[in-house]
Amino acid sequence: MKEFLKIVCIFAALVIIIPLIGFMGGQPTQEESYSSENITESISDTTSATKSPDPDIFSHAAADKPFFLLECESGDVLEMTVEEYVIGAVLAEMPAFFEKEALKAQAVAVHTYALRRISEQLASPDAELHGAYISNDSSKYQAYFTPEQAAAFYGESYEKYRQNVAEAVSESINDILVYNGEPIVAAFHSISSGKTESAEIIWGNAVPYLIPTESTGDLNAPSYSDTAVFFAAEAEARLTESEYDITLPEEQSEWFKILSVSPSGTVTKVSVGDKILSGTELRSLLNLRSACFEISCADSSFTFTTKGSGHGVGLSQYGANEMAKNGADYREILLHYYNGAEIYTIASN
Repeated sequence: MKEFLKIVCIFAALVIIIPLIGFMGGQPTQEESYSSENITESISDTTSATKSPDPDIFSHAAADKPFFLLECESGDVLEMTVEEYVIGAVLAEMPAFFEKEALKAQAVAVHTYALRRISEQLASPDAELHGAYISNDSSKYQAYFTPEQAAAFYGESYEKYRQNVAEAVSESINDILVYNGEPIVAAFHSISSGKTESAEIIWGNAVPYLIPTESTGDLNAPSYSDTAVFFAAEAEARLTESEYDITLPEEQSEWFKILSVSPSGTVTKVSVGDKILSGTELRSLLNLRSACFEISCADSSFTFTTKGSGHGVGLSQYGANEMAKNGADYREILLHYYNGAEIYTIASN
């Protein structure tokens, strides 16, 4: 039980709010990040012997089963089918103009996430959800667009993009990712560093199917690399006023020093003044695109050069799209990024 609570706390503490996404002629561009980073659910025991999927759990995953979502703005609990929910989640989480096989892979990931939420809510309901399985609060759960929100976001391209996503969802709705007979924690992100990261590096707990995986297609992403510049006064304010109670030396070149980096490029330890932080912690403090970064200091300013976008664990959306362009189907994509997981097909009626 202590380990269970530890995992919940670690994941909940790492919630990162999805940045606001702008418009480009009524449709989003590939540079924009859609992926949620809020893996707030617990990880069940992943060391037990392999078992067959529980049909009682998977009975809730059928396309026509009712799904209940708390719409935060109105406070209403919306009822829809599982398939309708997955369509809305994919529209919010991945660029709808991506390759169909990439959209199908994303659909299976968000469907798997939803099934985990259903299972958890049935076992231990959260009173704040008022009977729903999930909400569209993207600071806590994966993102979701109601039809009205999707139409406003995609503008005149909405009908075309919704059709793209609906077809992808329809062709993959019976598939769920499992490990040891249970829905996996289907983490995903926008762009990796070129190699995905392990859950152990980011969240402190090893997960057999969330391990480093080559994703060289990400190197072609238009926004693979990014820079963020902070003048000394701004950096000092963010650091000294943070929860870490950081004291900075007079010499600005000594404010930051990277101490260790994972094989995937994630900064694992960085000295910040008199404190040692993880790269993920500093990323959150400075709102960086990823924890894969280098730091330079010049002219009373600090430049952070990042690679990728997101936590880097699980499916890379851009990498999935590149795999699809090169002929991979959604099952190949999923089993590549969730190495060790299996695809369970729900029996259709």
